[in-house]
Amino acid sequence: MPKYSIVVPFHNEENNVTMLYDRLKAVMEHVGESFELVFVDDGSRDRTYRMLEEIAAVDSRVLVIKLRRNFGQTSALAAGFDHSQGEFILAMDGDLQHDPDEIPGFLAKLEEGYDVVSGWRSQRGDNFILRRIPSSCANWLMATLSGVHIHDFGTTFKAYRREVIQNIPLYGEMHRFIPALASWYGASICEIPISNPAREFGQSHYGISRTFRVFFDLLTIRFLLRYMTRPLHFFGSIGAMGVVTGSAVAAWLLVLKVLTGQHVMREHGPLFLAASVFILAGIQMIGIGLLGELQVRHFHTASHRAPYAVDRILRLRSEESLMQ
Repeated sequence: MPKYSIVVPFHNEENNVTMLYDRLKAVMEHVGESFELVFVDDGSRDRTYRMLEEIAAVDSRVLVIKLRRNFGQTSALAAGFDHSQGEFILAMDGDLQHDPDEIPGFLAKLEEGYDVVSGWRSQRGDNFILRRIPSSCANWLMATLSGVHIHDFGTTFKAYRREVIQNIPLYGEMHRFIPALASWYGASICEIPISNPAREFGQSHYGISRTFRVFFDLLTIRFLLRYMTRPLHFFGSIGAMGVVTGSAVAAWLLVLKVLTGQHVMREHGPLFLAASVFILAGIQMIGIGLLGELQVRHFHTASHRAPYAVDRILRLRSEESLMQ
């Protein structure tokens, strides 16, 4: 079993595959510990998979996972994490904007005892308006709402202990929130500065539209961190306030009816309607909370459904394994 697993998702990166493999191999061989390279082809339409296939045919330390279609970066990372075998797992992008020479810094922090080591692009060369400002705002919000005070949630360049990353379900755009989710499990987290070289080949898959998706995922994370195991506390509180408010208004209208004989619907029709809405909405919120509790119970069962579909897996068997 290898000590380190390097997980790299690829999507239409034919110009970067061979160069990244050569640099990763050189760095990891210099580290001097056993390792594997887990390359995930996330539905590429160019020659990316063919090139990965050629690499896997000559290097038994390379595992290639081909997904049936483009599931997105989070799902591709989940596939890599699920099929990796290393004690420590490092994830990075396949576009050469993450420098393999910085990997030993991540591994050193893991050896010090940290559970999660996150990269920090302290000096970014991205477009100031379209990338840097939205990223700074998003990182500030993530740090504030999650309570994990790191500077850069967005980069994929992170390292994890295997037992930590295996406890974190990944879907949607959740890969950028791994430090926040890991903190819920009590993981120790640190960050190290990394470079952010410009992309030399291919086109970026990131755009301003992703900012809006990240915002909604951020709301999800905030909810999960506080109410993942007790959704009734959130929905039930809102529902109880609605029921109490509606009941109080209804009781007051009943008192008016009994003591003064007023025609409630004619004199206080809107208020009567509001009381009814508050009571019904409150009951519905409590019901949603109870359904959430059932989902939590289901979450803690052994069932697990992967957010991806694998087409094929390639690994060349080493000579040592063939002799056993």
